[in-house]
Amino acid sequence: MKTIDQASFAGKKVLIRVDFNVPLDENFKITDDNRITAALPTIKKILKDGGAIILMSHLGRPKDGPTDKYSLKHVVPHLSDLLGQQVEFANDCIGEEAINKAKELASGEVLLLENLRFYKEEEKGDVEFAKKLAALGNIYVNDAFGTAHRAHASTAIIAQFFPDAKYFGYLMASELENAEKVLNNPTRPFTAIMGGSKVSDKIKLIERLLDKVDNLIIGGGMAYTFAKADGGNIGTSLVETDKLDLATSLQQKAKDKGIKLFLPVDNVVADAFKNEAETKIAKTGQIEDNWMGLDVGPDSVEAFSKVIEESKTILWNGPMGVFEMDNFEKGTKSVAEAIVKATENGAFSLIGGGDSAAAISKFNLTSQVSYVSTGGGALLEYMEGKELPGVKAIND
Repeated sequence: MKTIDQASFAGKKVLIRVDFNVPLDENFKITDDNRITAALPTIKKILKDGGAIILMSHLGRPKDGPTDKYSLKHVVPHLSDLLGQQVEFANDCIGEEAINKAKELASGEVLLLENLRFYKEEEKGDVEFAKKLAALGNIYVNDAFGTAHRAHASTAIIAQFFPDAKYFGYLMASELENAEKVLNNPTRPFTAIMGGSKVSDKIKLIERLLDKVDNLIIGGGMAYTFAKADGGNIGTSLVETDKLDLATSLQQKAKDKGIKLFLPVDNVVADAFKNEAETKIAKTGQIEDNWMGLDVGPDSVEAFSKVIEESKTILWNGPMGVFEMDNFEKGTKSVAEAIVKATENGAFSLIGGGDSAAAISKFNLTSQVSYVSTGGGALLEYMEGKELPGVKAIND
């Protein structure tokens, strides 16, 4: 793996693709800076080596060019505080100001470019746009795992302009190493916990994991598709009616391969999709009409936690319920706590980005698991066996 440890940065201008796509509140204050702090080791290493750094990122999904709401200028104060030095800002990523500020940048200084997605060419993977970005520096580093599954100009196309000077940052390297450890070198028993709303979102990963895991736990909205497939009543719970045969076949595959598959045996159900709704416990397959399952129930929590705590390798991707609402967070929180307990007992735990990362952050348990991925979709695709454009671009 070509990492920044193999490069010399003294006197160089280093273009780093980071993922600073962080959530902002109505006052443009960052509410979760994990993606920024995750990039700091790479930035600090290059600064220490005497390089000048040009950071590029996207923020949000701007539809119509430059928009104040999506400006990366909002990130500058916090980034400056974290680095202990003033970060310069260019109000464009390829225009005259960006060119001039990059040219004037001295060793040890940091410049942040404006949102790449203010140009439609970024997401289109436009070669000319990538060429203009590339002209700003003489070494390219990709440390944005969260966008590694996109063949965008700054994540994949740009690398061709640095045939002998392209590297993975520390974050990218860690993400890939941890994913590989779980996929190809797990200590057993290996338990995967799959949650979230749709079976269809996770089908390829589940099928791949059936060749690797000892235990597979399924919760969240997708569990109701399995319950329905088994002939149960699910009330108004989330279901993919076109995936019932798929749910049945996955259960059969797990059985054929000797994988222990754990589905919820009970559920917290509500009469409306809101935190203040009336709730009760219902057995799986016995949810009354006009009631919906919004979390796994206490018996499921107990069974899931026991399996998790006895595991030595754990992959978690997707919540057990609507954890954003306090009355339906218990299943997800209990799973998180069981993972922490297993980790304390020597297990390796990988939390798969997206909602799982948000959940473990909500419960203040991030530092108590082995690794929390910064890439939801990217990790999912990598674990499905897909080649990520951002990874391929560095390896080629």
